[in-house]
Amino acid sequence: MAYFPEVSSIKYEGPDSKDPLSFRHYQAEEKIEGKSMREHLRFAVAYWHTMRGMGGDPFGPGCAVRPWEDGTDSLEMARIRVKVAFEFMEKLGVDFYCFHDRDVAPEGKTLAESNKILDQIVDLLEAEQTRTGIKLLWGTANLFSNPRFVHGASTSPNADVFAYSAAQVKKAMEVTHRLGGLNYVFWGGREGYGSLLNTDMKRELDHLARFFELAVEYKKKIGFTGTFLIEPKPKEPTKHQYDFDSAAVIAFLKSYGLDKEFKLNIETNHATLAGHTMMHELVYAHGHGMLGSVDANFGDLLLGWDTDQFPTDYYLTTQCMLVILEQGGLAPGGLNFDAKVRRDSFEPIDLFHAHVGSMDAFAVGLKLAAKIRADKTLATFVQKRYASWNEGIGKKIESGQAKFEELEAYMLQKGEVAPNVSGRQEMLENVFNRFIL
Repeated sequence: MAYFPEVSSIKYEGPDSKDPLSFRHYQAEEKIEGKSMREHLRFAVAYWHTMRGMGGDPFGPGCAVRPWEDGTDSLEMARIRVKVAFEFMEKLGVDFYCFHDRDVAPEGKTLAESNKILDQIVDLLEAEQTRTGIKLLWGTANLFSNPRFVHGASTSPNADVFAYSAAQVKKAMEVTHRLGGLNYVFWGGREGYGSLLNTDMKRELDHLARFFELAVEYKKKIGFTGTFLIEPKPKEPTKHQYDFDSAAVIAFLKSYGLDKEFKLNIETNHATLAGHTMMHELVYAHGHGMLGSVDANFGDLLLGWDTDQFPTDYYLTTQCMLVILEQGGLAPGGLNFDAKVRRDSFEPIDLFHAHVGSMDAFAVGLKLAAKIRADKTLATFVQKRYASWNEGIGKKIESGQAKFEELEAYMLQKGEVAPNVSGRQEMLENVFNRFIL
């Protein structure tokens, strides 16, 4: 049975195409900077939004038309969804997908029953991966939906919840490993607090670190060679989450000696909620050698919550790809569309329209970023702006040779700082616009 009979496959038809179900810019095998678009972009479909999202919001239930959802979360429906998901991904032409354990399989009455159900669905996922060649970009465990996680998972004040969370992650890691997953993600959905009046923050942070230590230990035990990723988010559903932003996560990992074991999975909408741009978060993670993967979406700046919209802004995608190209790509990570269609885009075909538009937007961003890099205007300006650090006193400071006493003597002799050169922000924004337009 075909769940998307009106779509055979999404093809590249070029910039002049009027067919909304065709790629105008994403040409999988087109080479940019020596690699194909397919290799650069590594698109993935998010199982939770694409297969499970029904369009609900705080003011009402979802109204999406999804023949593969009957409201029961039954095992039979979970089996059907596997077929639907791979039909969708095949027709879209992506190479990867991502899931939470509870996205693909319903939860049982006990942990043992949940594991048994999950194994049955993993059998089907494995068969579909073999049939299609589509790979698992990353797996993860849902440690936030069930009421047991009301106070958090590894940071819960209840030690039994920590133990249950460890058991669930252990199983999710095993499943990810079995399916050849390239990464494993930790997102602390409820790892934070609502009030400091009832929270021992230091103890919770210690417990979170211990949880990661146990995960690293088990990863090595089972021979899983994928990358561990942490996904920052500042708030929602808690008032303050411990994985607030890139800086907070990296500082946490370094404090507990875990920075060599993890990289970051950066999401655009989470960057916005933290008061940052996506480029800021990417640059910060990249600067520490810890940019691992991207959840590609964006948020509405007029709304104060995590709207998870499909990215279509060429400025955003170009900025993202500038950073990604700078570090030589995302592999083994990728661009996962952690995005959902709008509530009033309720027909199944809208899922195709959303992904096609965003894949095209990132293809444009990739091509524009490559042109900006080849032009070198921006890079040359930055190099010249910091030229004083390449010789003389600047070079001595960076190399660790200059002491306060020497710097004082240097300035006493020099007398005053030479006039600064303009940052030329407006000019550089105009240069950027020249490529966008």
